[in-house]
Amino acid sequence: MQGGIRCARRRRVPCLRILYFRNDRCLRSLSTSGTTASDVVQDPIAYCRNLVQKHDYESFLISPFYPEHLRGGYLALRAFYVELAMLQESVSNSMIGKMRTQFWRDAVKGIGDDRSPHHPIALALHDASRRAHLPTYHLKRIIDARENELQAPTHLTVDSATAHAESTSSTLLYLLLSLLSLNESSTFSHAASHLGVAQSFSTLLRALPFHASKGRMIIPAEITARHKVNQEEVFRKGPEASGLTDAVFEFATVANDHLITAREMFKDAGLPKQAMPVFLAAIPVQSYLSRLEAANFNAFDASLQRRDWKMPWHIWRGYYKSSF
Repeated sequence: MQGGIRCARRRRVPCLRILYFRNDRCLRSLSTSGTTASDVVQDPIAYCRNLVQKHDYESFLISPFYPEHLRGGYLALRAFYVELAMLQESVSNSMIGKMRTQFWRDAVKGIGDDRSPHHPIALALHDASRRAHLPTYHLKRIIDARENELQAPTHLTVDSATAHAESTSSTLLYLLLSLLSLNESSTFSHAASHLGVAQSFSTLLRALPFHASKGRMIIPAEITARHKVNQEEVFRKGPEASGLTDAVFEFATVANDHLITAREMFKDAGLPKQAMPVFLAAIPVQSYLSRLEAANFNAFDASLQRRDWKMPWHIWRGYYKSSF
């Protein structure tokens, strides 16, 4: 019986890997441009860099501010996060999504055992784990949260949305603090917790038009109910839905409050330069919230879907002024 179980496991892992690669859009796009999967595995950092640049451009702009020997680790963690964040849209059903998350659980376990599957992000994470201590329980927490999201993509309460943000965005920031060997500071961790929530909520607001087109309401139900927002009306009418602007304003205010709390953690002593790369993530959050306010909290305003052309300057200035 035990021998049969071992054989079954040996058969199952390659199947999951094949399924994963067949469903990986980025690998397919690379193959059509003449780059093979073998080439990608030989240069996993380049793969991560391309993935982050394409799907999380603002985080890509932050990468040069990490120490050169840890830059690959930063890109690996960001690529891992992007990969899982896109899971909901890249699979046709929750069962395939769960198989993908199981692949990543196995990959994280392998990295912890000093062995990694031949996937570029896993290989880059493995290399990063050799250079710095990356707690695997943080990686697993992100995986679990994204799997839960497959079953419950919306939230009834702000507390529920906050808990999800802490398990995803905040946890990624904890990993980045670990990458820089700054995870022992409770001040950094507390500030990262609040910044992660602000980042998650602003990302949801930014993606509101997309999610509405898919029939999903990303603003917690307790807020939409308070402003008498009819979800079906949002899906059909978009910004013209009654009460939506007020609901967006309230959700954006919650995000801004978390951002303010993160800043106040460094009000007296200031933010040490070595931690600045992690907290540069606040600058795109502030930029979006400011532009949302300028658009009178119309999350469907076309200007909000365009990149802030001043963002490279804002990030550079934030780093050299040690402020976010």
